[in-house]
Amino acid sequence: MILDLFSLAGKVALVTGASRGLGAAMAEALAEAGADLAVVSRGNGLDAVTDRIRGLGRRCLGLRADLSGVAAAAKVVQDTLDHYGSLDILVSSTGAQRRGPALGISEADWDEVLNVNLKSVFFLCQAAGRHMVERKSGKIIVVGSITSFQGAVRVAPYTASKSGLAGITKLMANEWAPYGVNVNGIVPGYMATQFTLPLQNDPETNAFITARIPMGRWGTPDDLKGAVVFLASRASDYVQGHMLAVDGGWLGR
Repeated sequence: MILDLFSLAGKVALVTGASRGLGAAMAEALAEAGADLAVVSRGNGLDAVTDRIRGLGRRCLGLRADLSGVAAAAKVVQDTLDHYGSLDILVSSTGAQRRGPALGISEADWDEVLNVNLKSVFFLCQAAGRHMVERKSGKIIVVGSITSFQGAVRVAPYTASKSGLAGITKLMANEWAPYGVNVNGIVPGYMATQFTLPLQNDPETNAFITARIPMGRWGTPDDLKGAVVFLASRASDYVQGHMLAVDGGWLGR
């Protein structure tokens, strides 16, 4: 039956940036589809997400970690393997942002955003990929942005990091596809989360964004649930190196 292809029963998923917003919603979606979880965050909210997932009848390991460092990224993968004995799905949803005109971006802001959004994500995928390549099975999902394809304004380091992430996703997919590992990305459009509050709270900016979205509304974290389950499941076994836009039609306009 076709619905069986979307089941994640018996799978173990690691989700970073899982304490709130998009990461929390995707973690819950994977649990709703049958997976057991390891959820990672450095901030508040991790206990609440862990409790919600356990309330769905799934096992859940909460890991507090700052993933701005390569060693920390590798450690959360190893902690998951030590706890569950395997890792089938990785969803990298950690992100950092610094807003301001390109002429005013500091080297420190640039380095911080690129480190969190690109460098640490790659090494997180590398750590998970080593395990998955060895067992010849696995799903890796990164979270890109519409700035993976568009220049945007006032977010120079974020745009650079998300554009680089789209490229490195394709590279990992090319290298690891022969070993049964799928590497893809989700590209959220404008999502109503704490991350975008500065944009939501500016009446002029909010009106401009909403008017440009063909569906006429901002997205919500729940809008990503179907996409993440698809890319994590057997239903996407022949999908490689793809950045799946969930943007209300923004990129198509």
